[in-house]
Amino acid sequence: MGEFLIEGPELMPAFLLLQNAPGGGANPVLNFLPIILIFGIFYFLLLRPMQKQRKEQQQLLSSLQAGQVVQTSGGVIGAIVALTGDTVTLRVRPDNVKLLFARSAVTGIVPEDTK
Repeated sequence: MGEFLIEGPELMPAFLLLQNAPGGGANPVLNFLPIILIFGIFYFLLLRPMQKQRKEQQQLLSSLQAGQVVQTSGGVIGAIVALTGDTVTLRVRPDNVKLLFARSAVTGIVPEDTK
């Protein structure tokens, strides 16, 4: 078996050939266009939905009222007894135990039909 020695510019990657291409300077905006597109896609696929979700969570936390049945991030389901500042007091069944949670621990309101 013989050795295959491959040389020559025909096997150079295209981007290396384009870097050395004569013909003046290219438009600098076109050089940054892929980066701008990546940031645009990143914003619309990741950042914007996260901002929307955060806004919905803040609206939920500000609309909490005594008597609502809520679920916490730890999975505890209970009725709101008291709201004071950044804390929520929940009454948990079956023993009617009162537990104190941070308001931010509330993840959602339990629908009426699942109580």
